[in-house]
Amino acid sequence: MKDLRSLTLEEITEYMKTIGEKGFRAKQVYEWVSKGVSSFDDMTNLSQSLIEQLKREFRLDNFKIIQTLKSEDGTIKVLGALWDENIVESVFMTYKHGNSVCVSTQVGCKMKCTFCASTLGGVIRNLTAGEILGQIYALQNMTGERVNNVVLMGSGEPLDNYDETLKFIKLSTDEKGLNLSGRSITLSTCGLATEIRKLADERLQITLAISLHNPIEDERIQIMPITKKHNLSDLMSSVDYYIEKTGRRVTFEYALIDGVNDTERHAQALGALLKGKLVHVNLIPVNAVVENNFMPSSNNKINGFKRVLMDKYRLNTTVRRELGSDINAACGQLRNQHL
Repeated sequence: MKDLRSLTLEEITEYMKTIGEKGFRAKQVYEWVSKGVSSFDDMTNLSQSLIEQLKREFRLDNFKIIQTLKSEDGTIKVLGALWDENIVESVFMTYKHGNSVCVSTQVGCKMKCTFCASTLGGVIRNLTAGEILGQIYALQNMTGERVNNVVLMGSGEPLDNYDETLKFIKLSTDEKGLNLSGRSITLSTCGLATEIRKLADERLQITLAISLHNPIEDERIQIMPITKKHNLSDLMSSVDYYIEKTGRRVTFEYALIDGVNDTERHAQALGALLKGKLVHVNLIPVNAVVENNFMPSSNNKINGFKRVLMDKYRLNTTVRRELGSDINAACGQLRNQHL
């Protein structure tokens, strides 16, 4: 069966033509999908015969929440079952500027970053654009709240699922659909340089976030094996190309791990790598994962690292406020695990 939430209005219109339905029916179906309905029977302005036809050919409720955890800070993590019984996690976070959701793009991940739980079991499969959207609809339906911002930072490497991730962005920013602003979407990648260049050519207004985590190449390889395929020179060249093509500032994410990448030497190397570029640095005290023994840097080290970047290299730098770490919902903690 096909995933109805993955179809554009144009694709639904073409389908309606093939079954002899008038074009306005496509708009009605697309509007229902964009409202996040989870049952074809909720499409009350369609004929029963059309509803039955859709049931035979399409799946609609593609992310069913099977477990919910709520953090002391109000963050909500959900475990959702896909049609094939694979599971992924998504997170709903409340900020002063609105509601944000962190969504997954793959079941698992194959990038093997040593500090991240999502990659421990490898990758099982890519999600469809509709399954990525389905996470947003499920969280909106559960909370009764409108989602204002989306971060593609759940399990999976978004650019390793390039086509479906791109289609998700186009569907979610469609003014006839979910109608999110491109600027409210952040895509995080561990550094697939070839795909970053492809994304640049799309000239989207999304925010690109690079998971860097070490500016010294032979050390970065140890925690991020993708560096063997896309070295730092190649990665930075693709970032320069992205900035040139889009005019958008790029965020560099840097998880500070005690005794691994948090020394002044690392701060100096990071500053030299990024100096003069249209970038923002987001420092993240690394979050605990049972399978490794990484510990977050002390506040003194974090503040010292930040001062080097800001005072010497004039880099816009912030320390991320982590939400949901008590329920394993923070950066690097998501996985496909049913508790």
